[in-house]
Amino acid sequence: MTHSSEPKVSRALVLGATGGIGSEVTQQLLAAGWHVRALRRGGAPRTSSSDSGVQWIDGDAMHADDVLAAARDCDVILHAVNPPGYRNWDTQVLPMLDNTVAAATRHGATIVLPGTVYNYGPETFPVLREDAPQRPRTRKGKIRATMEGRLRDASRHGVQTIVVRAGDFFGPRTRNSWFAQGLVKPGQTTRIVQVPNAPGIGHQWSYLPDVARTMVMLIERRRTLPAFSNFHMAGHWDADGTQMADAIVRVMSRHGIDVKTRRFPWWLMTAMSPFVTTLRELREMRYLWEQPVRMDNTHLVETLGEVPHTPLDVAVQATLEGLGCLPGKPGAKGFACP
Repeated sequence: MTHSSEPKVSRALVLGATGGIGSEVTQQLLAAGWHVRALRRGGAPRTSSSDSGVQWIDGDAMHADDVLAAARDCDVILHAVNPPGYRNWDTQVLPMLDNTVAAATRHGATIVLPGTVYNYGPETFPVLREDAPQRPRTRKGKIRATMEGRLRDASRHGVQTIVVRAGDFFGPRTRNSWFAQGLVKPGQTTRIVQVPNAPGIGHQWSYLPDVARTMVMLIERRRTLPAFSNFHMAGHWDADGTQMADAIVRVMSRHGIDVKTRRFPWWLMTAMSPFVTTLRELREMRYLWEQPVRMDNTHLVETLGEVPHTPLDVAVQATLEGLGCLPGKPGAKGFACP
């Protein structure tokens, strides 16, 4: 009897592969030699090339059977799917997670969840550590805390979970972000930067390609991790709320564009929020701009030794180019938000 000497192929299922974090992790997994499946209603998006290496499956994360079938033979499930536009969290977020847990239980897969700071109340600030109690003050925060509670329960029954929490995302494919929705306008040459921070208040930013690479590094070391792991990523700390705006100004000046900064019009968001769901949901997160929230990455550094970290100006340059905000670069790199 002969046995194949070929190594086992590593497979991952990505839920939310057309969103910012899902798209980045998908590319990082492919680059690391993984086979990637992506579950999406309608299958492959129109913008996907046939040679991308992703196996697109037509299905819905709200349907347990679809997730179960898509996860067959997968070692990892990245749960990066959210209802679009911050809507329907009450009715969709937890059922989608339950479907992922059921699939991971059946197939023995590790779940990877991009975490948020919504889970924590202001009593845990200004330095946020993994062991801080999760006592959220907002509706979305309570849902996110419940998600992690369910994953922790599942880990006690054999489903390994890795949570990676970072600051506000920015990057070439992050149109559904504070950077793209608040500071600049995708598809337009940046001439004005709006600063959401209260004066002098620090803020945590994370360059999405760095976050995705960190996730892949943890995924590849998953067998050395406990049943439930929670990691905080430091990313870029803007100590007084001006450094991100200053980086945008520096990058644009290299392209001959004079950029002005101004305060973010919270008053307008307040006035419009009764009529626009997304603005109403974003307004709920204003407290994160009114007090400093810094991520302590000691545990992550101890685990990985070295954490991916792109210099701020390099990251901002790539982000502005990807969003179509540089002169002569009309149009943003589009993707459908999850």
